[in-house]
Amino acid sequence: MTQHSDDRVQDRQPGIESRMDPAPDYSPRYPGSGRLKGKVALITGGDSGIGRATAVLFAREGAKVAVVYLDEDTDAETTAAAIRDEGSEAFLLRGDVGDKAFCEDAVAQTVEKFGGLDVLVNNAAEQHAQDDFTDVSEEQITRTFRTNIFGHMFMVQAALPHLKKGASIIGVTSVTAYRGQDLLIDYASTKGAILSFVRALSSRLAGKGIRVNGVAPGPIWTPLIPASFPPEKVKDFGKSSPLGRPGQPNEVAPSLLFLACEDASFMTGQVLHPNGGDLIGG
Repeated sequence: MTQHSDDRVQDRQPGIESRMDPAPDYSPRYPGSGRLKGKVALITGGDSGIGRATAVLFAREGAKVAVVYLDEDTDAETTAAAIRDEGSEAFLLRGDVGDKAFCEDAVAQTVEKFGGLDVLVNNAAEQHAQDDFTDVSEEQITRTFRTNIFGHMFMVQAALPHLKKGASIIGVTSVTAYRGQDLLIDYASTKGAILSFVRALSSRLAGKGIRVNGVAPGPIWTPLIPASFPPEKVKDFGKSSPLGRPGQPNEVAPSLLFLACEDASFMTGQVLHPNGGDLIGG
């Protein structure tokens, strides 16, 4: 069981990203303008997918970036190299966000390394596609909730003593929080919990000048997709969206940048929807 990008999947095949056609696009599209200059960001699940695209974009905009990942060392090193190519500093932290002690240690190490923390991106999660919900084990349900929502809470608890006025917390939820997904019932449920957590936490922290927002992507072309779904599902992935295709990781990262920087200074408790045109209510 491995974690990469924004999700953990079972039996990930080595080199799956190299066989994806087209390859996921992580590259920022525009020159940086210093919107995160002097800031420190911690991104969970930052080794590939949406997490990597966000880490690289944040680096281009001047942030020093700590990347939390589970065990995909090669992917994490690729992300770190891309951050350094942008002229910034990278710090890799290997561990499980479902472990509160690890979350506390990751934040402490980041603050010690970079001198503070300004942006927390809770992106790490796991999913397991299954046709029959009765086959979903108690262990899987517990594990999915521990990673996907407990991990968010543990990281926020660890980060709050270090966050000052103007800081930003971003939770990556999913379009499935709004419309469900019958192959991913436990996963979709956790993404709904993340949505509620963002809204509740934003009210609690607004008076301290700490903004809390979310991003609800989907469908996005990351290594998660061929690793999670059978080939017949992968072939048509994203084609039912109004734009007729899946999104790329670098089409989601700008939403996180917007929420992380002062461009979103009058936004809290909100969710952005880079989802190819799926109309969302609620």
